[in-house]
Amino acid sequence: MQIRFECNLTGEEYVTQKAWRNASLTHCPLHPEGGCGFKRHSTYKRLSPSGTRIARWYCRQGHCTFSLLPDCLAARLPGTLAEVEAVVGSVEQARSLEAACVDLRLEIELPGVLRWVRRRVQAIHASLTTLKGLMPERFAGCEPMLGAFAEHLGVDGVLPVLRRIAAPYLLSLPAPLGFRPLHPRGGEQDRSQQQPAGPDPPVLFV
Repeated sequence: MQIRFECNLTGEEYVTQKAWRNASLTHCPLHPEGGCGFKRHSTYKRLSPSGTRIARWYCRQGHCTFSLLPDCLAARLPGTLAEVEAVVGSVEQARSLEAACVDLRLEIELPGVLRWVRRRVQAIHASLTTLKGLMPERFAGCEPMLGAFAEHLGVDGVLPVLRRIAAPYLLSLPAPLGFRPLHPRGGEQDRSQQQPAGPDPPVLFV
């Protein structure tokens, strides 16, 4: 299960300072009364930004791991929220999705780039729409677009700020802003928040 690590660092600063060493969970989220064998587990590595590690804990009784994801990093996607925001922002300002993709992911062909970009744009716009419903007083009259939210909040980097604002609702918001999976499999039990307790998981580039 992913849990927010309140952290005002950029991705580069997080790596340089090895900030995962400062991450802490004082008690098990499943058993706050204790007695479940809750303890710090090994960290796991993310390939982007290079050198990133994520602190995690393990509940022996619940057979569940908990990882603390800093505010600067995208959930369930490689890289930072700032990188995701740059992609979505460029699409919002471009004359078409295809035009926005011209200089992106040059190592793959255009159909693959379109899927890569569309997934990020749809997920972020879905999060903004959901936030408008969850916090109508805060975002009344704000179009569910990054540009509109940036103007409304008076900030340049919107997504890390929104993760702080939306902290109580992160399990209801889709990744990469929130911690809900992008595409849960229909008909299956949702184990998307669970991470294996064994060796470090592989990093999947979507």
